[in-house]
Amino acid sequence: MRPLNDVIASCPPSGIRRFFDIAAEMDDVISLGVGEPDFVTPWRIREAGIYALEHGYTTYTSNAGLPRLRELICAELATRYGAQYSWRDECLITTGVSEGLDLALRVLLNPGDEVIVPEPSYVAYEPCVAFAGGTPVRVATRWEDGFAIDADAVEAAITPRTKAVLIGSPANPTGAVQPRPALEALVRLAEKHDLYLISDEIYDRLTYAGTHTCLGALPGARERTVVLGGFSKAQAMTGWRVGWICAPQAVAELAVRVHQYTMLCAPHVSQIAAVEALAHADDDVVAMVADYDRRRRVFVKGLREIGLDCPEPEGAFYAFPSIRSSGLDSETFAEKLLQAEHVAVVPGSVFGPSGEGHVRCSYATALPLLEEALVRIDRFLNSL
Repeated sequence: MRPLNDVIASCPPSGIRRFFDIAAEMDDVISLGVGEPDFVTPWRIREAGIYALEHGYTTYTSNAGLPRLRELICAELATRYGAQYSWRDECLITTGVSEGLDLALRVLLNPGDEVIVPEPSYVAYEPCVAFAGGTPVRVATRWEDGFAIDADAVEAAITPRTKAVLIGSPANPTGAVQPRPALEALVRLAEKHDLYLISDEIYDRLTYAGTHTCLGALPGARERTVVLGGFSKAQAMTGWRVGWICAPQAVAELAVRVHQYTMLCAPHVSQIAAVEALAHADDDVVAMVADYDRRRRVFVKGLREIGLDCPEPEGAFYAFPSIRSSGLDSETFAEKLLQAEHVAVVPGSVFGPSGEGHVRCSYATALPLLEEALVRIDRFLNSL
């Protein structure tokens, strides 16, 4: 048989899913691995979905998505962050942020274009760049600096083929929130070198210290920035598959063009539920975020007390403790911890070279389970 696609064939399976699959076959496992809320979708949002089904909202929508949902998204961005987008021609509803990322990269890149990816980074960023015909270029960040993006380091990586910089803030896996000055420096760099910026802001509402900065709201950023967001995390709607893109009209129009030939539209029922989420479920979001914050403080304090130095995660729902004191590399640490104590974490190395020496722990898990995980991790460390 003729060979299959070389780029896809050479892409390894997700390092996150590998540990999740192993843990799924074991008993009494506390999983701190997969980044999914342990809350079910709030009732009023589920009720809207049930209503939509019962009343026959099972058809296609427009390719760009329900006008009411796009209106609410753009109004939310303007009210919360001062980011101004037209719902008519600068906003697209996608099947999750994953599709939004894929669309943005396909629209922006020509074969061989380079995309700078500060790492540690979400495991999908580099494969999605490659699948779109681009070349990912890593730029390291340091936990000693709070994983802040250094514009000088980014500039040193720029070549004539550089087309864009792809960031996530708040970040998976580190929980880092990029300081506004770092983002402003990145915008100035993009203006200087005529680069696009892709900003994954799926965790925007899960910001615990200070306020979230929407990259598209910064001076000079709007005309060259694609902002990605969605409902999976803060609204606990992972399975509904609703995300969005806000971008300059020229970019958004091409994203709709790819979308209409591939996905066509996001699920109608899910879009109606997302309308309810934005229109009436903010109190639910606030309550869930407060609970995550409580877990964050308890879990990070506990990690430090058992001897694992842990940077303070300012957003998302991940802790990224250093495990260097164990003498193990991150993959060995994760494998041995899972086998010995039935606690699943993700090796930091799967998120890029700068992640080595760390493991990612999701605290989107009930507090009693987090406390039991700390007991087990402590026991594991004492056994080494």
